[in-house]
Amino acid sequence: MNDAAPEPTPAPAPRRARVRAPELIGKGGWLNTGGKELTLADLRGRVVILDFWTFCCINCLHVLDELRELEEKHRDTVVIIGVHSPKFVHEAEHAAVVDAVERYEVHHPVLDDPELATWKQYAVRAWPTLVVIDPEGYVVAQHAGEGHAHAIARLVEELEAEHEAKGTLRRGDGPYVAPEPVATDLRFPGKALQLPGGTFLVSDTTRHQLVELAADGESVVRRIGSGERGFGPDAFSEPQGLALLPDGRVVVADSVNHALRTYDPATGLVETVAGTGQQWWQGSPTSGPALETDLSSPWDVAWWEGRVWIAMAGVHQLWTWDPETGTVEVAAGTTNEGLVDGPVAEAWFAQPSGLAAAGDRLWIADSETSALRYVLAGPEGYVVESAVGTGLFDFGHRDGDAAQALLQHPLGVTALPDGSVAVCDTYNHALRRYDPATGQVTTLATDLREPSDAVLAGDDIVVVESARHRLTRLRLPEEAVRVDAVAHRTQRAATEVAPGTLRLDVVFRAPSGQKLDTRYGPSTRLLVSSTPPELLAGGEGAGTDLFRELALNPDVTEGVLHVSAMAASCDDDPANEYPACHVHQQDWGVPVRVTADGAARLPLVLAGMDDEG
Repeated sequence: MNDAAPEPTPAPAPRRARVRAPELIGKGGWLNTGGKELTLADLRGRVVILDFWTFCCINCLHVLDELRELEEKHRDTVVIIGVHSPKFVHEAEHAAVVDAVERYEVHHPVLDDPELATWKQYAVRAWPTLVVIDPEGYVVAQHAGEGHAHAIARLVEELEAEHEAKGTLRRGDGPYVAPEPVATDLRFPGKALQLPGGTFLVSDTTRHQLVELAADGESVVRRIGSGERGFGPDAFSEPQGLALLPDGRVVVADSVNHALRTYDPATGLVETVAGTGQQWWQGSPTSGPALETDLSSPWDVAWWEGRVWIAMAGVHQLWTWDPETGTVEVAAGTTNEGLVDGPVAEAWFAQPSGLAAAGDRLWIADSETSALRYVLAGPEGYVVESAVGTGLFDFGHRDGDAAQALLQHPLGVTALPDGSVAVCDTYNHALRRYDPATGQVTTLATDLREPSDAVLAGDDIVVVESARHRLTRLRLPEEAVRVDAVAHRTQRAATEVAPGTLRLDVVFRAPSGQKLDTRYGPSTRLLVSSTPPELLAGGEGAGTDLFRELALNPDVTEGVLHVSAMAASCDDDPANEYPACHVHQQDWGVPVRVTADGAARLPLVLAGMDDEG
């Protein structure tokens, strides 16, 4: 007889919800599969990660980079499927999706879903969203936003072990088939500038190089960088914006390296002058020594007011770098995504992607609001104003008075000699012009393929036709091109909500083996606002709970709820003095329509599963 106390029974692992994954359907068909149509049955036995993305979205591009290591490490058990779910009309074009898959080096199958059929089947509400499907075909997790790669990696390891033991895991090569490479001198170039000697320097973004072209804009003079993605003295990672410094060097927005680099045309030397190579997250320093401060997807740069201004697309802000002091700091924007004018500390941007200095104005192509905006330097300080554009969901091609004119995801802006500005209206494949003197918007040229920047060269304007992989020289026309007006709103369906009180729940479950980090106070943050502001009669503002009772104004029947959520989780091991911690964050812009039979609860999944859904 054994009188020893029995061993305690370990607590059973929490059961995951069993929700059968809907089939993958998309009118545009499949890319990167060698022409094969994929079904979930084809993927049975593998861990499947669906990445709902759209190629305009900087957060989606961040997630593509976050997933690269996981994709490589688990390539025999994990299949990542990109589900391309467009926001803009241009993104629904199949050829544009094909271009984007190559442009951003997407090395997994992609389903082109122009009508958002699969998006709706999975009840997705935000770009980007990641959905994990187990080897038996059940959805086991959903994550919105960035910063989830570590959590998904841990979940993948758990699923591998569980299904290896059950005999339901199938290892082997995945369905990815690489497309044939195409030989061109440039491949999806981003930005350009004219050097003092008359040659052109171009950021050859997809080839991770800078390329100097002769004055004809065609002949290659030299290439700068190895052509391999990297962060060394001879490497870039998707370089974008370029600006000439007073000392003759060129500053480069090295977007995926989250850094500023300089290139000296006289010596060929490349140096890092700002950024650590790591992406900025909420809570990171917003000023300090340039080489010790994280940045986030710098997209363009301009020399203005004695400093380099940076379009920090990844956090919807403008920053500055001061070469004299070697410091960086936030100059404008709150990190909230939207269109709000006013003092620079209160302004909202949405993926600023193009800059042009002109006297007392710094012009900005604010791509996600399809807007042309500017910072004005005045005696009372800097203020942000909008010239064209109204918000996140309205876009199109309409000329005329700036108050009603429409653009579609512009990426570049160029100051013209007469005080007007040319706008690379990227998703309209057009070059547009805004004249502050008259307040009019016109079209200068059409049939340009995804123009992303333009440079003045004498009486000509040289346009970076990104999707035609070339520079195109145009004579600045004296008369505008006539274009039939068209207006669009995003295809995303509005969420129907009931009048009165709306319960907002941001669903967050800490990853396995982690807990919310409360060592230094609340580890969660929730910020809510609306467009129009009158939509909310109560509940707007910041707080630390991930839920909120919102009071809807009975006089407003539709609008957009802007929700920003953040949660920090750390390893749950009391013995570990320095636990690894991770930040999870997402911004949602949720179109809503108030109807009598609408929902009284709005769940937004940051990480985990909505148990009430």
